[in-house]
Amino acid sequence: MILNNLVGNDIRALRKSRGFTIKELSAVLGRSVGWLSQVERGQAVPSIQDLSTIATHFGVNISFFFRSANQRPEERGLILRVADRTSIGSSETGLVEELLSPTLGGSFEMIKSTFAPRSSSGGLKASRKAEDGGVLISGELTLWIGTLEVQLKAGDSFQFVEQDYGWRNDGEVPAVVIWIISPAIY
Repeated sequence: MILNNLVGNDIRALRKSRGFTIKELSAVLGRSVGWLSQVERGQAVPSIQDLSTIATHFGVNISFFFRSANQRPEERGLILRVADRTSIGSSETGLVEELLSPTLGGSFEMIKSTFAPRSSSGGLKASRKAEDGGVLISGELTLWIGTLEVQLKAGDSFQFVEQDYGWRNDGEVPAVVIWIISPAIY
């Protein structure tokens, strides 16, 4: 039942972070609101097909929901081992992210973002109701926060609230950022 609770919590967090009501996601799945509510509370088990539909709808891999399956029960929701991390995004977009948070149910999430060499966001991304912060672990990265353009080097950190932002990696090596976002967006 603990694993069901984690999957349910993840589904709820994904749904809320993407601005979907339980009724809207139920319609996508062709399931009742009551059933989805039970899944989110860990009282019903979604099928693999349901999880696949949810994963596709929210742009994550289905393995996202099983990242804690091999963990010791007492670690689930508290610890996320490197082997259990889930990649989000694709190298085609120039950005691959790994969810570092053991659960999506908290007030913030941690993400490892790897920006491919010679890649960019393609301009500013619209602000969201969130606070972002992070530290550049390796490489170099240009970051726009509103109208401010800054060149970050390994060890530099940043923090901003509800601002348009964008990025560009002009370097020949990947730029790696540990990103903290509150509230969670995945």
